Amino acid sequence: MEIRNIAIIAHVDHGKTTLTDEILKQTGMTKDGMSMDSDDQEKERGITIYAKNTSCLYKDTKINILDTPGHADFGSEVERVLRSIDSVLLVVDAAEGPMPQTKFVLKKSLELGLKPILVLNKIDKPAADVEKAHDAVFDLFAELGATDDQLDFTTVYAIGRDAVAKREMEDELVNLNPILDVILEEVAPASGDNLADKPLQAQVFNLAYDNFLGRMGVARIYSGVLPVNKDIIVKGANGKQYKGKLVKLFSFEGMEKKDVQEATAGDIVMIAGIPDIYIGETLVTDEATESMPEITVDEPTISFNMFVNDSPFAGRGSAKYLTSRQIRERLEKELEINVGLQVDFSDDSAYKVFGRGEMHLAVLIENMRRESFELAVSPPIAIVKEIDGVKSEPFEEVTILVPDEFSGSIIEKLGKRKGVMVNMEPEGPNQRMIFEMPTRGLLGYRNEFVIDTKGEGILTSLMTGFRPYAGTISKTERGSMISMMTGKVLDFSLATLQERGTLYIKASDEVYEGMVVGNTSKGEDMVVNPTKGKQLTNMRASGSDGTTKITPPMELTLERALGMMRDDEFLEVTPEIVRLRKALLTESLRKRAGSKV
Repeated sequence: MEIRNIAIIAHVDHGKTTLTDEILKQTGMTKDGMSMDSDDQEKERGITIYAKNTSCLYKDTKINILDTPGHADFGSEVERVLRSIDSVLLVVDAAEGPMPQTKFVLKKSLELGLKPILVLNKIDKPAADVEKAHDAVFDLFAELGATDDQLDFTTVYAIGRDAVAKREMEDELVNLNPILDVILEEVAPASGDNLADKPLQAQVFNLAYDNFLGRMGVARIYSGVLPVNKDIIVKGANGKQYKGKLVKLFSFEGMEKKDVQEATAGDIVMIAGIPDIYIGETLVTDEATESMPEITVDEPTISFNMFVNDSPFAGRGSAKYLTSRQIRERLEKELEINVGLQVDFSDDSAYKVFGRGEMHLAVLIENMRRESFELAVSPPIAIVKEIDGVKSEPFEEVTILVPDEFSGSIIEKLGKRKGVMVNMEPEGPNQRMIFEMPTRGLLGYRNEFVIDTKGEGILTSLMTGFRPYAGTISKTERGSMISMMTGKVLDFSLATLQERGTLYIKASDEVYEGMVVGNTSKGEDMVVNPTKGKQLTNMRASGSDGTTKITPPMELTLERALGMMRDDEFLEVTPEIVRLRKALLTESLRKRAGSKV
C-alpha cells in the first residue's frame, strides 16, 4: 500500500482541526462527535495545543495526517512535526488572509524544502476575498524566499465546516475529494524506491506517555523495516548510542492505534519499550547506518518561578499534591513530552520554568491544578541574555485588527511599551496594524487590550528573535487593593471599596492579610479592610438603610491573573481557586523592603 505523509498547518482558528475531522469522517475513519481536539483544555479553549497523528485510507492509499497547533506559544510542536512529513496543507482563512502564525509555520516548511498545498478555507464568509487572500499568500511565499517550484503551489477552495471543496472557484462545491486528490497528485509516495529493502533508519519526532508502557516515541520510518522484540540501536546527539528493544509498536488508523508486529518504510508509528527515548534520536539495526540530522526547536522566551504555596490558606482545599518533591516529579514528567519547556531544578525552594509564551505556561499550570496540585508562581518575565557582548531580549511581531475608533489608544499604549508600528492599512471598518516590540512590553497587555477594545479587537503575536535590549518600559499599571485583615468579606465594606477600583472578591469570601482583593484605578497600591462591618447603633436613616448595590466582582481566571500580577506579587493556585497575594504579606515587611506600600 502506498503511503503519503502530510501535516496541516495554519494560524489559530483558520480551520485545521475542523478540516482534519471532516476528512476522517468522510473516509469512514471516525464517527460523528469525535474530534482531534480531545484534550479538556483544547475543547474549552477551542484551539489545538498538542500535535496529533491520524490517518485515513483513500483510493488504496494510506494518508498519514499530522494536525498541528496554530498558536505561536506551541510552535515547538509544529517544528518537530515538519521534519517527519513530505508536504503540508497550508490552511488560510479566505477573509483574514495570512496571519502571524501562518508566516511562522510557512517559513519553517519552506526552509525544509517542502512544497505546500494551499487550502483557502471559509470561502462562504461574507468578508471572504479569495483573490486578495491568494495574492497575499503568494507575496508571503516570495517574502520568505520560496523557490520557483514552491511558488508554483496548487490551490484548493474549501468550506471545512461543511466538508466541501473544489479545485477552481467556478466549479461546484462537492465533498472533500478535491483536497485528497491533490494530495495524491502532488505529494510523493513515502514508501517508494524499494525503501523497505534497505537498512532500517527511523527518527523520533514526538513523545507520548502511557501509565502502563511508560515513555513512548512517535517515529517516521525512512527506510527498512521496524520490528518488535528485536535488538535495535538508538543513535543520539554527540555520537551517543545504546541498544534497545521495542515491546510494542502501533500504527495509526484514524484516531485509533493498531498494535502491529512490524512497520515498513514511509509509515509513521508509535513505539514503546525504550524508556530514555528522546526527540531527534535515530533507530537503526546496522551500526554503519548514519543518524538523521538533529531536530532542534526554538528556545524559550519567558520564565517564572514555581514553588510550594505558603499562604495562610495553604492546604485548606482539596489538593492532594502540595510538596516541593511532588511538584518536582510532575515537572520532570512534563519535560518528557513537552520539549518547548525547560526547568532549572538547582534551587529546591523555587523551580525556574522556561516556556514559549504566557499561554504555554498557563496550560501547564492549568493541567497541574486539574490534577489536584496546589502551588504558587511568580510573575512571568522575559528572558534577557547577552549575545556577542550585547544585552538582548526577545522581540515579537504583533498583529492587531481593531475597529478604527480604538486604533489611536492602541498606538499610544503600545508606544509606551516600546512598540514600533511597521505597517497600518484599512480592512473594511477595521484597521490592521503590525508592531514590533519586546516580549517584555507585551506581557500583561492582553487583558488591557480586551478592555480597551471592548472585546472587538484581535491580537496575535509571533516571536521574531532576540534583539538589543529596548530600555525601560513604562506600563500603565493599575495598583493593587490589599487586605489588611484576615476574615470574611462583608457587603458593607464592599460598597465603599468598589468605588476605588475593580474587586476580585464578593461577600462571604474569606481573605487574609496581604491578599490582593482588587485593583485601584489610580495606579497606586492601597491597603483596605474588606471585613469591616457596619457600626451597630440605635440610630436609623430612613430610606438609606439596606439599599446598597454591590457590583459583581471580576472573575480572576488563571490567565487573567498571570497577566495582572505585579513584580512584588505571587499567584496562589489551588484546584478550586486562584488568588493574587503580595510576596510580603504584612504592610510593615513591605515598607521595610522598600515596596510600593
